Amino acid sequence: MLDRSYVVPCAKRGSVLGEAEVSALAELVQGEAPLSMGAWRDRFERAFAQLVGARYAKTATSGTVAVELAIQLLDLQPGDEVIATPQTYQATVMPLLDREVTVRFCDIDPTTLNIDPAAAEALITPRTKALLLVHYGGCPAEMDEIMAVARRHGILVVEDCAHALGADYRGRRPGSLADIGCFSFQNAKNITTLGEGGMVTFDRDDWAVRLERLRGNDVDAQIEPEERIDPDEPLVLPWMKYSAAVYSDRVTRIRRAGTNATMSEAAAAVGLAQLSRLDTLQGTRRSIAARLDAVLRRYPFVRPQQAPEHSTHAHHLYTCFADSRGLRDQLLLALDRRGVEIQLRYFPLHLTPEWRHRGHGRGECPVAESMWFDQHLNLPCHPGLRPSQVDYLVEALDESLAEVHAMAEGRSVPTLSAALAVG
Repeated sequence: MLDRSYVVPCAKRGSVLGEAEVSALAELVQGEAPLSMGAWRDRFERAFAQLVGARYAKTATSGTVAVELAIQLLDLQPGDEVIATPQTYQATVMPLLDREVTVRFCDIDPTTLNIDPAAAEALITPRTKALLLVHYGGCPAEMDEIMAVARRHGILVVEDCAHALGADYRGRRPGSLADIGCFSFQNAKNITTLGEGGMVTFDRDDWAVRLERLRGNDVDAQIEPEERIDPDEPLVLPWMKYSAAVYSDRVTRIRRAGTNATMSEAAAAVGLAQLSRLDTLQGTRRSIAARLDAVLRRYPFVRPQQAPEHSTHAHHLYTCFADSRGLRDQLLLALDRRGVEIQLRYFPLHLTPEWRHRGHGRGECPVAESMWFDQHLNLPCHPGLRPSQVDYLVEALDESLAEVHAMAEGRSVPTLSAALAVG
């Protein structure tokens, strides 16, 4: 539909805001508490850490910044190698472009679109220092297998949990399954902190100190105590930031200058309210996904992305697969004609211009390439859909699948590019 006016659109917002969020904002605005680095941020971080089962949860201004901070904690050096998934949003691996490291993209499992543990182990060399993965669409990766591989080879694992809030894996939650977890609260995610926001989760005390410095306009450095340069200099206000540290600390190594990645109190207040409603919001996603699953089961040439039996899907994205590009493309066109907005997320990263510039290309991750170009489809699935829209989506999907099935049985099916060229 050229006018892009859809009966069932993809999410303009991934979550729903209501009275709880308005009340939290009113309390903040009408009070006299600070609007930065205050009690709301502390409460949000404590609640989030408890929810995911991590010792520490530290907010940031965006999910992208959360990933940047996490990668800084890895202490990557020139010549190091990092294994990464190609099936994710670009922010998962973008910070690696700033480092003199070799990125080895790892192929994915065709059922979950998550990183394949066996393929990852085959890529490990003596230079491998870290592995970056995503829980694609909210479907947890096989973390026990991945962490076993990582521990055998002494490498650190970062899990991008931007899609996975509300999921679980063997009774544990993403954000506590690897060495570091990163979350996004951007507008489209399962909860939001007024459009942008992020979180980093981990268990290590030394990382907590470093991350506080990094996000707080301080230097990420190795610091040792030393004698005061001028022991007679009076400390008029000993609690002030520079009263003692400028005399008692000696920097022996600078890793990186810090930045201001402080989440605002307004964002944290909304995030805390959203967190209290997570089960309800996730229930809506599960309900929509179950109805879409029921339709797909009636047609042999399509299948949904499925979480392993020991996991619960967060359904940030509802993903399904057709048997061939012709069938997928015809299904996309049939749904579009009926006013259902379709998106394909995400283009394989190793084929993007910046990573081709780094020497990557076709054939590097054949499963990821085949799934995206030939089979992969994302359907709307978010709590902002009205019941009437969900009903329409289910009917449109059924009708579109029936149409494509009839075409496939009766004659050859043209590809999307051919159909668009004729149109």
